[in-house]
Amino acid sequence: MSNLEESLTADCRIEQACGAIELVIVPRKKDLGGFSVRRVLPAKERQMVGPWIFFDHMGPAHFAAGDGINVRPHPHVNLATVTYLFEGEILHRDSLGSVQPIKPGDINLMVAGKGIVHSERERPEVTATDHTLDGLQLWLALPEDQEEIEPMFLHYPADSIPATDVDGVAVRVIMGTAYGLTSPVKVFADTLYVEAHLQRDQTLTLPVAQERALYVAKGSVKARDTEIPEFAMAVLGSDPGVEIVAREETRIAVIGGEPFSPRHMSWNFVSSRAERVAQARDDWKAGRFPLIPGDDEEFIPFPG
Repeated sequence: MSNLEESLTADCRIEQACGAIELVIVPRKKDLGGFSVRRVLPAKERQMVGPWIFFDHMGPAHFAAGDGINVRPHPHVNLATVTYLFEGEILHRDSLGSVQPIKPGDINLMVAGKGIVHSERERPEVTATDHTLDGLQLWLALPEDQEEIEPMFLHYPADSIPATDVDGVAVRVIMGTAYGLTSPVKVFADTLYVEAHLQRDQTLTLPVAQERALYVAKGSVKARDTEIPEFAMAVLGSDPGVEIVAREETRIAVIGGEPFSPRHMSWNFVSSRAERVAQARDDWKAGRFPLIPGDDEEFIPFPG
């Protein structure tokens, strides 16, 4: 464990920074049963960045043969989940009947809308050998007038995501528009999600958004006078032309978009209306959500 991780308390530590950086958020670890994630958003002093309301870094987690992730069916409402892997594979199933392995570079977009149930497991072919899982799972709040849309599932293979080279830096535009490229991934509001892979001493000018943040998934960077370490998120100010410098080989994610009104959250439920979250909780407890075809014998109970 690093000195940085050893210094964490139960909650995220949020530090005031100067210049282009408003906050640096160091995530807390969250045990999901069998493996842990680094939970960055929501944080005590920052619920959202643009429409992004949830940000987990899964791994890197190393599993021995016969072991792996096994997230039982659970529900969502009024949000969209975005899953993106650096390494490994997850098998997605949902109550629409979708069955889709997600592999590195792919994008899984699951729109919960008025309600959906999904599970995240691994195929026997994956768990048969030692393997590693490393990736991000994010949630998008939906605009208030689209929170109750029909649920949908959209899968975008890796080769459909636009990529470019920016002064030697490999960049992928996963959602939204940046560096002259526009992603085909569906959005519901002004949304930004960019990944970049930098080598030591390479620089990159970050794309602009009304709100934005930089997460360091591997390595470390410096933005003006602020060091941003591995597994930390820097919430950026509105300054244009923010340039980062990689201190070592580094992988980053930049997220952002238009500001949203605050959301109510309880477990896996997100909504602009507190009563909708309460209704979803009661519906799950009463078994009123749809089942997942082929994965309907287990479920995660509402906590407590």
